[in-house]
Amino acid sequence: MTYPSPRYFGETGEINATFRPANSTPELITGGGAYHYLATNTSTDGEFGLYRVDMNGAPGGPSLHFHKTISESFFILSGRMNLFDGERWIEATEGDFLYVPVGGLHAFRNDSGEPASMLMLFAPGASREGYFEGITELAGLSDEERTRFFIEHDSYFTDMRKGPQGGFIRRA
Repeated sequence: MTYPSPRYFGETGEINATFRPANSTPELITGGGAYHYLATNTSTDGEFGLYRVDMNGAPGGPSLHFHKTISESFFILSGRMNLFDGERWIEATEGDFLYVPVGGLHAFRNDSGEPASMLMLFAPGASREGYFEGITELAGLSDEERTRFFIEHDSYFTDMRKGPQGGFIRRA
């Protein structure tokens, strides 16, 4: 088994852990739910970003997209979420996990009408806080500004959707 090259060269270890209680106030509340910034790009020195997303039951979620610089993982804590793994939609429930490598097509939606909660992990770390906070303002942006926003946040949405026979079809 191989490990990454050492990055800590001390001999005694350090007291440098961070604890966050489960009942901490979310950093962002939107019409669709709440975002808890558990571990950000800044707090992990770029290693990963971990976010808890509590959706309130209103239908919603991003359409088919991919990332060029980060992988994304989903772990369902409670409720039901529809996850798209690049080939099919999966109804995911508590304990289900989906890993999407860099470049992997994916999407997610809460179509259950009930609250759902999940962890989202991005690796390496990326400043997703700006993305989460910015998506609430998309309606007020021009097409050019919206395109710039998505590129800045490594989110490349396709003009395709999955058809009923399994193949991709162009959006109307």
